[in-house]
Amino acid sequence: MKQSLNPRFVVLLLFIGLAAAVRIVNTVDDVSAISTFTPIGAMALFGGSYFSNRWKAFGLPLLTLWLSDLAINVVLLDGRFGIMYDGWYWIYGIFALIVWYGKVLLQKVSVKNVLVAALVASLTHWLLADTSVWLVGGTDLRTNLPLSRDFAGWQQCILQGVPYMRNFLAGTLIYSAVLFGGFEWLQARYPKLAVA
Repeated sequence: MKQSLNPRFVVLLLFIGLAAAVRIVNTVDDVSAISTFTPIGAMALFGGSYFSNRWKAFGLPLLTLWLSDLAINVVLLDGRFGIMYDGWYWIYGIFALIVWYGKVLLQKVSVKNVLVAALVASLTHWLLADTSVWLVGGTDLRTNLPLSRDFAGWQQCILQGVPYMRNFLAGTLIYSAVLFGGFEWLQARYPKLAVA
């Protein structure tokens, strides 16, 4: 007997695919604070929350991030940074952690839980991503010199990441409202999309 596609899976995959498409369209030619107003944090929380299968929960958002990274790095930026940017493995690890937050913090989807998860995800992304920049020898944006390898250098790295964190948080909050709100509305309207 031929098995048909699960409509819930198809809709969830479409939501994640649309988030990746928005990310690609949102990208500008250089790395700026506005380019961090992106749906990737929301996409990770969404995948972690709604995919019950761990492989799908982690694999599909990570695969989508990778495909959108390739589109941005190879097509939009003409390979300026190579196929993948320096330190990509840190970002993917942080992204996997955000998926895990979606699994843990969003077992029950509510406005409060989505707000808490978005805040935790954004703060985690900011602190870990900027710490990774400092660890690999990032640049002090005030002087264009390498950041010092002490607490003051780390603190400067964290502080200069604040504009990026604010936009990442705003993107995570707004796109979470769209993704979670949209899917919850669809589940209420079409009961086939709800978990059996």
